Order: sequence, then structure tokens, then C-alpha cells
Amino acid sequence: MPFKRLLCFAFCFGPGLAASEKDLQSLNESIHQLSLNELEQRRVDIADELSRLAHYSLRSGVGSIGYRSMPHDNPDHAEWVEVKLEKEVLIDEIILIPAIWRDAQNGFVADGFPKEFKIIAGKKGESKGDVVASYSREDPILPRIAPLVVPIRRVEAAWIRLEATHLSPRSYDNRYILQLSEIMIFSGTENVAIRGSTTTSSEQRAGSGAWHKDNLIKGFLPYLLDSAEGESSLAYVSENDIGNTPEITFDLKAVYSIDSIYLHGVEQGDTVPQAFAGDFGVPRWLQIIGATNPDFSDQEILLDIKVENSLDTAPILMLPLQPRTSRFVKFVGRIPYKLQGFGEDGSEISLNRIGFSEIEIFSMGKNLSRGKIPTTNFNEDSPNRSILSLTDGNNLYGKILPLHAWMHQLAKRHELEALQPVVELALTQGYNQQESRLRLLSWAIAALFAGTIIFILITRHLRQRAIFDLRNRIAADLHDELGANLHAVSMLGELASKSKHDPEKMDGLIDRMRALIQRTSKAVKYCTNILETPGLYEDFEDAMKRNADRLLADLDHELVFEASDIIAKMRSSRRIDLVLFYKECLINVIRHSGSTHVETRLTTEDRNLHLQVSDNGRGFPESEKSKVPTSLRRRAKLLDAKVTVTSPESGGAQVHLIMKI
Repeated sequence: MPFKRLLCFAFCFGPGLAASEKDLQSLNESIHQLSLNELEQRRVDIADELSRLAHYSLRSGVGSIGYRSMPHDNPDHAEWVEVKLEKEVLIDEIILIPAIWRDAQNGFVADGFPKEFKIIAGKKGESKGDVVASYSREDPILPRIAPLVVPIRRVEAAWIRLEATHLSPRSYDNRYILQLSEIMIFSGTENVAIRGSTTTSSEQRAGSGAWHKDNLIKGFLPYLLDSAEGESSLAYVSENDIGNTPEITFDLKAVYSIDSIYLHGVEQGDTVPQAFAGDFGVPRWLQIIGATNPDFSDQEILLDIKVENSLDTAPILMLPLQPRTSRFVKFVGRIPYKLQGFGEDGSEISLNRIGFSEIEIFSMGKNLSRGKIPTTNFNEDSPNRSILSLTDGNNLYGKILPLHAWMHQLAKRHELEALQPVVELALTQGYNQQESRLRLLSWAIAALFAGTIIFILITRHLRQRAIFDLRNRIAADLHDELGANLHAVSMLGELASKSKHDPEKMDGLIDRMRALIQRTSKAVKYCTNILETPGLYEDFEDAMKRNADRLLADLDHELVFEASDIIAKMRSSRRIDLVLFYKECLINVIRHSGSTHVETRLTTEDRNLHLQVSDNGRGFPESEKSKVPTSLRRRAKLLDAKVTVTSPESGGAQVHLIMKI
């Protein structure tokens, strides 16, 4: 059955329709599929539903218990009970009331309730019948103290038989047995079993007589009718001067066919233990007389009830009778209940009393006495207990429910109370999962926040570093390109001044100055980012020769170039940086070396490019022999290359740049 249908089935239709035990099992399994909100709503719904259901209030004191089979040493032993109905009738539901045991560990539990059984219904004259319900030992029907509602398809039956094939152990000796308190067979809302008779496969009747097969259909239930609705009403109990034949008479205001009478006993008090047995106020011999005439001239005895001991009474005496036509119904205590006790002065007393919580007179399921005002043949005045309480529809606990509805409410309470811990467990697991997810989410948010901070810091650092690198590059470009060119212009100017007597040489020097100035002007245009200068040093070898010619105009210089292919594949930015590095080397030579010969070698070896610039000058001062000039170190860093300076023993200085290809 789909889960939503199960939910609706279990919770929406009220006491008139209860989920079966097998449906409840499916519901338990499906409850874990609900969301937390749905589970919380389910918990609220269950609590609300429970608040409107009758409670398990169990009888106390002495009374008949039910039926028990002979005990066995193993559970797989067949026992059966059969209820023969008064007549063949359509039935649609069976309710089994367990015999209840007070367990030292688990409180009240069903005792001897069968674990595996089937229910067979048969018509008059049939011996086999048809199986209308069955339960296996895997079905979760135990533990319980509630009625087990067994819905069946509507069938016509003259008898039903419960055949148990797997028994449960009796609590006090662990022997396997079939025990039940009551079997109800419903046709609509009428319990037709109460008019039937019983037979059993075996019966153990030893003891006080509280166990008997006839108890299965007497309506002597182990529960008190403790409704969750209605107003509390104290039972009516007469004073002591009722005489020897007290009578309570009802005028039903019309003639009816009366078919059953329910007598609700006086509440037994709320003390533990109780002061009186459950038969308090019930006459030892009670005659119920019906008549259509007010003077009872046409009277007939409807019921003749004799109570010999407490086993003959119950909180509700459900008394079926052959339908009789009556308007007036009289309850006559032929032998009144006699209260044995002590008077206020401590002397022993023996007083006649009569009392009931409610008297219900039924015709076809309708309570005819409800709201009727009974009359008595004795002084009905009682300081605390009104005669009107006999027909107000309430008992000590609240509203008196119809039997069918009462049993269904108890069964539904069992189902909901069984479901409650499942919902709570699912909620606890859900809360734990939610807490874990929130914890993970918190960590994720913290990690994301930390990552964001780190990203911002790294980005900021990279941006600052990029600014720093850009400043360095601008400074290097200004120094290496413009500074070198300006120095070359100055040097060419000096040479031109010295050649003023040689016009032809001076003209050549002036032309070189003009060309250099024009080139410098172009470089100035792109001084903020010289790497973007279009076509700059595109011919690398020519650029190196041209710079060497300009800067080493009066020096003997030699250029060895063995890396044309590698240089051609190099990015333009690296080519520009390499040319500028070379220019700075030459500027340093002409500024500081005092040399007359300069040699430049550009070679490759082991995927490295080597640039060596050597001169025959004075070399590096002793204190600065291995100290790389700042301008060269800065340009080498832009090339991501390694630079060293040395002063060879043969004299002069040597700059060596190694960069990866």
C-alpha cells in the first residue's frame, strides 16, 4: 500500500477505521522517508490524536479473567476456540481482547496471546468454513495490552473459530498456552458474540473459577471505560434506607423492542488498594422487568440476574436479551447488595445499598434511557450522588463510549503509541544528521571565508608585486635604453669635438648622433613599456652589432654570435631584455673599464644561453670583484637569468649571463 494511503488510513479516518497490524509495520518502515518537518508534524498529529483517545485503565480487584487452554512444553501446538453465534448473521470485524499479566520487568503485557493463528468463519451446517484472517509469528502484534482489531471481508457466518498453531509462553511458568480475555464478533457495531456459546480444544479450569471458556463472550473486559472526552460523573449510590426490595423504574416514553441492557458498575474509587470489590451496589439477585402499562399489569421478566460472587460482575454488565416490547422497565433488587462494615461509632453495620454508574437500555443499538429521569420506590436523595447520573451518559472518567468505538480507540492508541518511538527515533536521527550537515556547512563557510581572505591577500600581493616589477622594468628600461643612448650621444659629441679639424669624420659622427637621437626619441615614446615598441630589436644580431658600434666607437671589439636559431624563436620581450642587458654591459665597459678591447660571445650549451662580455681593462676593484652591479642584476632578474662577474688573472673583467632557453 502506498505510504500516503497508509498515512491517511492510519490517521485520517478516526476511530471507525483503524490500520491493521501489517499496515502498521509498513508505516514504521516508511516513516524514515519523511522529512524533518513532516516528522515533527507527525509527532504533533500523534500527540493530538492520542489526547482524544480512550486510555488504558485496567480493572483491579477480583473478577473473571478469560479463557486458558491446557499448557504445553513447546509452542508449536494447536489449540482452538470456537464461538457459535445465536443465528447466522453478516459479520465484518473480529476483536480479540488479550488476557493481561502484570510483568515484573515490563509492566502489563498480554499473556498467552497466540503468535500464529488463523480465524475461520463458517455457515450453519459447515464444518470447515473459510479462513477470513491469519497472522504469522513475524507479524508485530505483540507486545500489547490493547484489543487486536481484525478487519475481515463481510461474510455470513454462524460460527467463527480461532485456530492457534504457534503459542506464546505463559508468564508465571513459561509453559505454552492459549489465553484470551474476550472474543468480540461484530456485525456493524453490534457484538453478536455475546449471544453465542463457546467450545474449545482444551480448557484448564483449576483455581478460583476466574478462567472459563464462557468468559470469552461475557463482555467482562479487563479495561475500565476511561474516555478522553465528556464530563466526569459520580455514580449513583443510594442511602441506607432503601428497604429490602429497592426498585428503579424507567419510562421510555414509547414502546420499544428492547434487545440489550448495559449496567455500568459504581466506580471502585481511586485508592490502591480499593475499599470495595467491583460488585459494590449490585443486588445479589436482580430482576429486570418490562411492561407496556405503567402499572406493570402486563409485566414480563426481561432478565433474572444472580450474583453469587465477584466473578459474576464486571465494570460493565453487558446483558443481551430476546427482544421484548416494553415502555416501562423496572430494576428490582430481590436481594439487595448488603454493605458490611462499621458505623461512625465503630459498631458493626449491615446495610442495603443499590447503585450504578449508568443504566443503558438498548433497542437496535440506540440507548433509550439516555436523559430519562428514573423513579424509585425509596428515598432517592443522596447528598453527593444524583439519581440523574444514571442516564447522563458519563461515568467517573468522562463520556461513555459505544463498545465498538471504545475498542477501536484503544486499538488505535496502541498503534500510535507503538509508532511514537519510531517517529522520535527518526527525528533524533534526522536532528543528528542535520547537526552534522550544519557542522560541515559551518566548516565549509569558514574554509570559504578563509580561502577568500587568502585569495584577497594573494591577489593584493601579486598586484603589488606586479606594480613593483613594472616600476623596476620602467626604471631598468629608462636606465638601460635611454641612459645608454644619452651616454652614447655624449661620447659621440666628444669625438666630434675632437674631429673638428676633420670635417669628413665629424660629419659621420654627427650623422650617427642624429640617428641615435632619433632612435632615442622613439624609445622615449615607449619608455613606460618599452616591450610594446613595434619592431624593436627584431633583428637581434644586427641590434647587438649596432649597439656595439655606437657605444664602442673607438674601441676594438669582437662579436661572436652562435645562437641565431635560438634567438629567432625567443619571445620579443626576452630579446629586448637581452639587448638591454648587453647595452648595460657595454655602458659599464666604456664608463669604468678603461679597456681598449672588448669581446662578446653569445653561445648555447645544454639548453642554456650564455652571454659573455669580456674586456682587457682594469677589472673590478678588489672589494667588488664578485659584486654584480645593480643595473645588471636588475635586468638579469627580469630575464629570470643568472649573472656573475669575474676579474680573470689575465686582466680585465668578464660578465657572464646564463639564461634558460
